Amino acid sequence: MLKFLLVCTLAVASSSAEIAEEEDVLVLKSENFDEAIGAHKYLLVEFYAPWCGHCKALAPEYAKAAGTLKSDGSLIRLAKVDATEEGKLAEKFGVQGYPTIKFFKDGKPKDYAGGRTASEIVSWLKKRTGPPFTTLSDVAEAEALLEKEVVVIGFFKDPSSDDAKTFVEVADATDDIIFGMTSDDAVFSKYEVSADSVVLFKKFDEGRNTFDGKLTTENLVAFVKANQLPLVTEFTDQTAPKIFGGDIKSHILMFLPKSGSDFDDKIAEFKKAAAGFKGKILFIFINSDVEDNQRILEFFGLKKEDCPAIRLITLEDEMTKYKPESGVITAESITDFCTRFLDGKVKPHLMSEEIPEDWDKNPVKVLVSKNFEEVAFNPTKNVFVEFYAPWCGHCKQLTPIWDKLGEKYKDHESIIVAKMDSTANELEAVKVQSFPTLKFFPAGPERKVVDYNGERMLDDFVRFLESGGKDGGAAPADDDDDDLDPEDFDLEGQDEESDGEDGGDDDGHDEL
Repeated sequence: MLKFLLVCTLAVASSSAEIAEEEDVLVLKSENFDEAIGAHKYLLVEFYAPWCGHCKALAPEYAKAAGTLKSDGSLIRLAKVDATEEGKLAEKFGVQGYPTIKFFKDGKPKDYAGGRTASEIVSWLKKRTGPPFTTLSDVAEAEALLEKEVVVIGFFKDPSSDDAKTFVEVADATDDIIFGMTSDDAVFSKYEVSADSVVLFKKFDEGRNTFDGKLTTENLVAFVKANQLPLVTEFTDQTAPKIFGGDIKSHILMFLPKSGSDFDDKIAEFKKAAAGFKGKILFIFINSDVEDNQRILEFFGLKKEDCPAIRLITLEDEMTKYKPESGVITAESITDFCTRFLDGKVKPHLMSEEIPEDWDKNPVKVLVSKNFEEVAFNPTKNVFVEFYAPWCGHCKQLTPIWDKLGEKYKDHESIIVAKMDSTANELEAVKVQSFPTLKFFPAGPERKVVDYNGERMLDDFVRFLESGGKDGGAAPADDDDDDLDPEDFDLEGQDEESDGEDGGDDDGHDEL
């Protein structure tokens, strides 16, 4: 009996093997994931792809953060999952792009919303697992805390006052900013604060901002959000989470080469204009010299030689782009453009190519913004359109099938098969969220638009068209397409899931 129990004990021990580590980061797989979640009260998990450039850039910082926490004896551990190998885990946690980072507290996941340097990762995790603020008992403790780039300090003579309680409430709800609180007279004196107040200290721009007004949760949150970023923020992998994770969804972008002789002058003008729109519009600089930023330029219909250039984008339910009427970049022109935008006096900028002379010569008709309305909403025609991107792997796979479909209906009296390059042409009536997007525009005066979400084989398309768009448009059982969320856009510093060719996701769509 004793021997039997010993064998059973050894069998259990062997089935719960120690989880492997790489540079202090736990390596998780489907078979040990639940074990790791159960064993660690606090666990940060990165879902990555080996080919992902953003993941590669994050790796050394992620490992450094893991090592720091481990050497400190922290209960917080960092882990990673190769989502290309562990597809079911990635699907379970809604992984749409790389890297996707989830924080598990007592087994419950939430999205990671911090930065991508080791110090930012550690700070965010400590904030989520410890007290919402640091108590500053003397000047030395205050000076040590203010070594951080952005710190909010509450100066309260009575830490139990209503204003102090409001401060604590905001500190507890704010993920990416460090808070401190003091009632020490010497700290008040050191930082020239004479009465209860909240001050945001930062290592850029004016250096500090003092809260002014009635101290409510709403007002204090707005104050922190308006002042925590520089007047002008350069878009990088590190700043992207802060840019796209905030509540300010109107962003003005200046595309400018750092190598340009007028770089300093242009940045100065941009920053001067930014001062008047804090809390309303984020001012972002994108270095057009950087190769990784070329995809962003393409999205706005720009090339390197077009820079410097200004564009504005709103990241609400749909991305809408705006373009200044003038190419002049001065503080005055930028201020005027932003003011008119906020007043609703600027119309969206829709890109369009010129109509090709041979647009209707081939079985698959070529549409651009300038001829789309006339063709797609022709009341006598049933028009089936593929909205594609030239770089999209799934679009390339669809091309021979779409060409065959066009050939089949090239002489049909009422059916038109067409395509449009949505990276160069935009429509006010039709919003494209991923590639390829297939839409059917049935004949009639109603201007109906029918989304096609079915299988992408020739027979499926034919059945759909022959039924007048009623048969075959349902999504297949394994389809998990999602509309594009601004946070999934590549501006955020994520790579899309790979289709083995050019970075498309495995749901059959490439994201914008």
